[in-house]
Amino acid sequence: MRYAPEHKQATRERILSAAQTLFRKEGFAGASVERVMKAAGLTVGGFYAHFASKETLLAESVRAFFQQQQVRWFGGLEELRGADFLDPFVRRYLNHHIRDNMETGCVMPSVLSDLTRGTPEAREALAQGLETLADELRAHVPGEGGVTGRQRALATVALLFGAMTLARATKHLPLSDEILEAARAFLLAGGAPPPKKRH
Repeated sequence: MRYAPEHKQATRERILSAAQTLFRKEGFAGASVERVMKAAGLTVGGFYAHFASKETLLAESVRAFFQQQQVRWFGGLEELRGADFLDPFVRRYLNHHIRDNMETGCVMPSVLSDLTRGTPEAREALAQGLETLADELRAHVPGEGGVTGRQRALATVALLFGAMTLARATKHLPLSDEILEAARAFLLAGGAPPPKKRH
């Protein structure tokens, strides 16, 4: 039986959605092809009609993640610049909901260590996503104090994902909340210590 292209695309998106949820909960190692397909309500045999391997699935999941997050990260902030942009942008990501929600929260903390050992395809997908995110950030938050716009954008992305990874790793400990609060404070202060008070 032949399926329309729309059906194949919808099935592929179901697999990607199921994979992202399992990656968040179990990491790359814990999300076997069998478990992904079961979560998608599909049989294992159909997997290879959509993805060449589990590693390809990871790469495509990363690409899909960055594409899907554009609205969540930047929606409604298109006209804002500088601190007016950075405050809501940072708070949208560095919060308890993103840390605690393993259904729809950020997938990056769960797969970053796997991507460091991943295939060139998976690492390229990550690099492309980071480039797109940094370019968008640079348009909203200019460089200052000897730091270029690109440097500031890349540092912001690194601190966001790094802080969330550490906050997840220390979840249920007081340090987790402190990490989120510290990263927010640092980013919203422009990444620089406050000026010393004059007496």
